Amino acid sequence: MNPIDGAGGAGGGSYIDQLKALQEKQRAERGDTGEKVTGQTDLKQEDFLSLLTKQLANQDPFKPVDNEQMIAQMASFATVDGIGKMNDQFGSLNAAMTSSQALQASSLVGQDVLVPGNEGFKSAEGGIAGMVKLPQALNDVIVRIQNERGELLRSFSMGAKSPGDHRVEWDGKDDAGNPLPEGNYKVNVSGNIDGKSQDLELSTYANVNSVLLGNGDGNVMLNIAGYASPVKLTEVLEVGKSSSLGNVSKS
Repeated sequence: MNPIDGAGGAGGGSYIDQLKALQEKQRAERGDTGEKVTGQTDLKQEDFLSLLTKQLANQDPFKPVDNEQMIAQMASFATVDGIGKMNDQFGSLNAAMTSSQALQASSLVGQDVLVPGNEGFKSAEGGIAGMVKLPQALNDVIVRIQNERGELLRSFSMGAKSPGDHRVEWDGKDDAGNPLPEGNYKVNVSGNIDGKSQDLELSTYANVNSVLLGNGDGNVMLNIAGYASPVKLTEVLEVGKSSSLGNVSKS
């Protein structure tokens, strides 16, 4: 049997280092090419204890095992094993929490939620509502409605507004008062800040169609009317805010 020094003799290093070196030596003697093989390839705590027991039975009497080093190595393996089990438990807990969140989020189906962005879905008879955040008081806040091709369909003023959040409502009609067809539209809100017209931060209300668990990353996702891709539940700013415009943003 190939010896492993009890106190880091000729081989030097800890038991783990010496065991790794011994493995590499044995692979070289067998002519291993490094190709993938079946079966166990990593040392586990049980393997270490088995090797350590055999090594103790065949140790060099002139180089006895260092008790402190042996205890330290055993403690290290115990710690790694404990961390591995803890990670498994956290994984199970995360999966359970994700399922619980998805169950709770299912109550959102059919409700309007406020999400960041200036795009919204207009139903046949409704419009689009949202919330704009003003960094300062503005003398005139302008709302512009565009279709998916970027064509300007409607423009109107909200008048002077104080700093903070303000509701934005579009009735779904163009400048001539004609109802526009169902579809996706962009709502741009701007104001004059420091002598320049700047777009302001806007969030829009949208209707939740369904709930899904995401891509295995623990995120609960919402399929929202008018959005090409799902929205994270954590991005929702407000839930169940009914609109004075009727069926706003519902599909």
